[in-house]
Amino acid sequence: MSWQDVALIAAGIVGSGTALVHGVLVQRLMVRPIEPLLAGDGTISAPIRKLVPPLLQFSTFAWLVGGLGLIAAPFLLGREARIATGLLVGSLYLFGALANCWGTRGRHPGWMLMAAALVLIGFGLL
Repeated sequence: MSWQDVALIAAGIVGSGTALVHGVLVQRLMVRPIEPLLAGDGTISAPIRKLVPPLLQFSTFAWLVGGLGLIAAPFLLGREARIATGLLVGSLYLFGALANCWGTRGRHPGWMLMAAALVLIGFGLL
């Protein structure tokens, strides 16, 4: 196993771990507080009530699946597929890092973890 493979696996572990913590925090701090509003007096339509919680967790799902893909890439994929996986997951992590840094004005560890995963992806694709 090369150091590039180790870097991709490490990026996947960081990304997947961040996604899991993110999912728990989103559920506790965003989904649960708006549940009474969504179940309220019927002013919000049924499709919106059904869509809001999964949409809030969509980034969690994407980051988790991306992290698992990075972990599996060195074992299952050829060089070109590893590059494609790294670029795809890296773009998801880049968007997450930038949005998190901007949205929290840099006072949140999530953007730093995603940035660390991006650096590891970069090393893994060298």
